[in-house]
Amino acid sequence: MPLWLELTIRVGGVVVAFLTLPLIVGQAEHKVMAHMQGRLGPMYAGAFHGWAQLIADGVKFVQKEDVTPRAADRPVFQLAPLVALVPYLLVLLVIPLGPDDLVGQALDIGLFFALAVVGVGVVAVLMSGWASANKYSLLGGLRAAAQLLGYELPLVLAAASVAMAAGTLSLSGIVETWEPWWLLWQAPALGVFFIAGVAEIRRPPFDLPLARSELGFGDRTQYTGLRDAVFPLAAYVGIVVIAALTTVLFLGGWQGPFGDDYLGWLWTLVKVFAVSFVIIWLRVSYPRLREDQLQRLCWLVLVPVALAQLVLTAAVKIAM
Repeated sequence: MPLWLELTIRVGGVVVAFLTLPLIVGQAEHKVMAHMQGRLGPMYAGAFHGWAQLIADGVKFVQKEDVTPRAADRPVFQLAPLVALVPYLLVLLVIPLGPDDLVGQALDIGLFFALAVVGVGVVAVLMSGWASANKYSLLGGLRAAAQLLGYELPLVLAAASVAMAAGTLSLSGIVETWEPWWLLWQAPALGVFFIAGVAEIRRPPFDLPLARSELGFGDRTQYTGLRDAVFPLAAYVGIVVIAALTTVLFLGGWQGPFGDDYLGWLWTLVKVFAVSFVIIWLRVSYPRLREDQLQRLCWLVLVPVALAQLVLTAAVKIAM
């Protein structure tokens, strides 16, 4: 197969996943929340089980007027939603779906690349908060930046534990090295990575920077229309990315109970959607954390646990 054709197929597959998986997660969130909280609204659009709710939301955003504040830094203001969304597309390029090179672009430093690109999200937050020319947007952006910068540390430490255990930064290499007993050995790192990942995408109960009752929806106060829709879309893509990284690093990726490599891609998707369901479940199950609770959880719980896990992993590797 010519190189250009192979690259086209790989990139095309990643783009299709980028455009479809977040929409599936978004639709699932409508239905899961409706069932858990007894919400009737999401069950009416389109009659049968509210199948058109996501389409209705899209039409609603399209009909809204796209307004840019007069005093805003227009180029930065308009670019911020794309900066929030595009990095997740780049991360999906390096996440393996299955064996036999079922990945957009395999990198020997895939884990390093993924974590570095996920961290770009804080730039989008600062851009939208600063460029809005609104003091509440700026305060919300700074609060969100403090949260993202804080939770990046336990996120990276937990991922480093798995990389140390596997002896590689390649995401495919980590899956190939993974053993079922890692579910116990790396369980603390799994918990830290998952919690920190949810905080990184500012999902409940870590959505304080976006709380309407706090600072007028944080750094997104001045956004309307389609630009306002890009931010929740980025959040849904973020759910897929965090769920996929959790699957690849801690849950064995494409490895299934029957050891069938031909169905590896299916096992990966099943695990990704299972983790995504847990993220949705958290939204309807736990109240929002206060700012002091959020920072205390990061620095007094997650960081020490991640460091202890690193020490344990190093000791086990030396002993082996």
